[in-house]
Amino acid sequence: QVQLVESGGGLVQPGGSLRLSCAASGSIIFSLASMAWYRQAPGKQRELVASITSLGRTNYADSVKGRFAISRDNAKSTMYLQMNSLQPEDTAVYICNTPSYWGQGTQVTVSS
Repeated sequence: QVQLVESGGGLVQPGGSLRLSCAASGSIIFSLASMAWYRQAPGKQRELVASITSLGRTNYADSVKGRFAISRDNAKSTMYLQMNSLQPEDTAVYICNTPSYWGQGTQVTVSS
């Protein structure tokens, strides 16, 4: 089994920043794992926000390109999502993923 625990969500004003973390543990060789952040807003489908391969190649949804940055620290078995210039439409539960496993999610609310 693999456990993924997200943290770092919260309430932020438009234009603000947050840094999310996803700590992985259990039966995972983190350095070899592809990781991703998804998000799900109320009444909407879950969507891919960003992904990072074991080699560090990244991919972003068009809606977050230039504002969000995904990274990983293999020594800490942790993935990050730096979110800048946040907008109300970024409000969602942000969920960590590695193939076959999901975290519980962390709420991000962007509101004045």
